Amino acid sequence: MTSAEALAATALDSIRSWAPLSPAQAALREEYVAFVEEGQGDVIFRGGAEHLTGSCFVLTPDLLHVLLCFHRKGQFWVQVGGHVEPGDGSLAAGAFREAREESGIETLEPFEPDGAPVDLHRHALSSRFGTCLVHWDVGYVAFADLEALPVVSDESEAVAWFRVDRLPPDTPEDFPVRLRTVLEEMTHRRRASA
Repeated sequence: MTSAEALAATALDSIRSWAPLSPAQAALREEYVAFVEEGQGDVIFRGGAEHLTGSCFVLTPDLLHVLLCFHRKGQFWVQVGGHVEPGDGSLAAGAFREAREESGIETLEPFEPDGAPVDLHRHALSSRFGTCLVHWDVGYVAFADLEALPVVSDESEAVAWFRVDRLPPDTPEDFPVRLRTVLEEMTHRRRASA
């Protein structure tokens, strides 16, 4: 089994084991399972037109603030994340690595280091993204203190904290709903584990 096939198998297990709170996320999860089963190792690393990516919603522990980056190619505010690399042990590990690289915050604490995702989001990309046409994004959560100072990376023009109820105007149209779904999922999981 190649590293791409192993990472795809791990991602598939993670996605399959997640029972999302949102019915829309549950339906999308079934599409993700079929996509990964069909593509096997070809869905992990960049190269194919459609592939998995890992993103990270960096939140304060009280769930009142989210860290966003102004994406250089996309020209919008969005959570950090990106492509999986051969050295990543899992899709979640890739998401957390990308979060550290793009935010400059080394003290991020993953909610569940190799656990279930909190969000699935498939989106088409503009020609500014090169050969990538569709990202099948899998979202995870990490925590950081509001005092943690972000640092801009090569992939973004700015990185900043925002209140979850006061997002900047230049976010993708569906981002507020997506973030609300993530916050509901997090609240539900915290209650379930208490």
